[in-house]
Amino acid sequence: MSTSAPHGQGRPQWSRPSTWPVWVVPVLLAFIQVVGSLGAQHDRPGSGSSGGPPWERSSGDAMGHTGLDALGIALLLGGPALLLLRRRHPVFTVCATAVVTALYFLRAYTYGPAPLALVVAMLAAVVAGHRLIVWAGTGAGLAAFFGLTALIGVPAAERGQDGPFPVEEPTLGGSVFVVGWALVVLVTAELIRMRGQRAAETARTRAEEERRQASEERLRMARELHDVLAHNISMINVQAGVALHLMDDDPEQARTALAAIKDASKEALTEMRGVIGALRAQGETAPRAPTAGLGGLDDLLGRARSAGLEVESQITGRRRPLHAGTDLAAFRIVQESLTNVTRHAGPGPVTARVRIAYGEHEIAVEVEDDGRGVSLLDDRPAGSGIRGMRERAAALGGAFDAGPRPGGGFRVRARLPLDAGPSDTSGDPPVETAGDTTTPGRNAQ
Repeated sequence: MSTSAPHGQGRPQWSRPSTWPVWVVPVLLAFIQVVGSLGAQHDRPGSGSSGGPPWERSSGDAMGHTGLDALGIALLLGGPALLLLRRRHPVFTVCATAVVTALYFLRAYTYGPAPLALVVAMLAAVVAGHRLIVWAGTGAGLAAFFGLTALIGVPAAERGQDGPFPVEEPTLGGSVFVVGWALVVLVTAELIRMRGQRAAETARTRAEEERRQASEERLRMARELHDVLAHNISMINVQAGVALHLMDDDPEQARTALAAIKDASKEALTEMRGVIGALRAQGETAPRAPTAGLGGLDDLLGRARSAGLEVESQITGRRRPLHAGTDLAAFRIVQESLTNVTRHAGPGPVTARVRIAYGEHEIAVEVEDDGRGVSLLDDRPAGSGIRGMRERAAALGGAFDAGPRPGGGFRVRARLPLDAGPSDTSGDPPVETAGDTTTPGRNAQ
C-alpha cells in the first residue's frame, strides 16, 4: 500500500486570518500602530515627509501635531483591543473603533497607521453580513467628522498647538482622499464577502454531491446484494427441498440436487466478494471475481434449469461487447426475473422464456413464464425485486415494463441503451438474425 502523499499536498497551505486565534490580529495591529506612529512623529518637518497626511506631503509645508502622550498611546492601543470583540459583536466593534480613531485625529496626533484598526473592524463587519450598517455608518461618520472639523478646525500650520482638539480645517484634497480611502476599504470588504460566499457555496455543493454519490452507491450495492442473494438462496431452497424429497427414493437425483446447492452457494459467495470488494480501502486486494454480465448467461440458465425450470433462451441481432453498466443491468434483470419465476410462478411444470435482442442503439431483454402465481408478482411496496430492475433500467436511461401476460404468467421487458458501449472489436460472428435461435432445456426430476 502506497504511503506517498497525494499530488499537490507538498505545498505549504497558509491558513486564513479568520481561522487564526482572535488575539493575533489585534496584537499585530497594536505593535504596528504604536511603532509606526512613533516613527512618523519623529520625522523632520519641512522635508517632504513631515509626518503630515499623504495629501499634504507633496507640498513640503510643515504641519504641526500633538506629541504622543499617554492618551495618544491609549487610543492607539484601544482600537486593536476592541478588535477582540469583532467576531461576536462586529457592529459594536466597528462603531467603537471609529470613535477611538476619530478622537485620535481630533487630538491632532501625528498621522501614521492609526486607522488600521478601523479598517479591520469595517472588513469584519461587512464580511459578517452587516453591509448596510457599515456603508451608512461610514457615510454618516465622515459627514459628522468633516462638519465638526469645519466648526472647530484651525489652519494646518497651527495644528496641534492650542486647545483639547486642535485639529486642522478640512480641505478639498483631504476630504477627497479620506472618502476615497473609505470607498476602497468598503469595496475590498465587499469583494472578500462575495469570495467567502462563493467558497461556502462551492463547499456546500461539493458536500451535497458527495452525499448524493454516497446514496447512489449504497442503492447500487443494495440492488447487487439483493439480486445475488435472492437468486442463489432461492435456488438453494428449491434444491434443498428436492434433495429432502428424493433422498430415500432416488439418491442419485438427490445427489444432483446437492451438487446444485454447492454450485449455487459457491456462486453466491463469489459474487458477494465482488460486491463487497467495492468497500475495500485503497490499496487492498481487488475483488477476484469478474463483474457479472451476459457472458455468464449460459451458467445462469443452467442453474435455473437445475432448479426445475424449463428454460428457453433466444438471442437475436449482432452480439457484441456492451458497456459495463448495460451488461450488468441486463444480466441482473434476467437473474431477478428467473428468481421471481422460481419463487412465485406456482406449481410446475413452468416454462421460462428468455429473449435477448441486440439492436443498433439498444438491447432488449424479455423474460416471461407460463406460471399461475401471477398475483404474487405484483409490484407492491413490500417487494424490491421489480423496483430494483426498474431502477437499473432508469439509471441507464432505458425503459422497463413488468406485468401479467395474456393467457397467464408474467412478463418482464427492458430496453437498455448501447450508446456508451465500446465498439465491436471481438471479431466474433454475429448471431443469426434471419431465424430465431431457440435453446430449450429441462431438468427432469
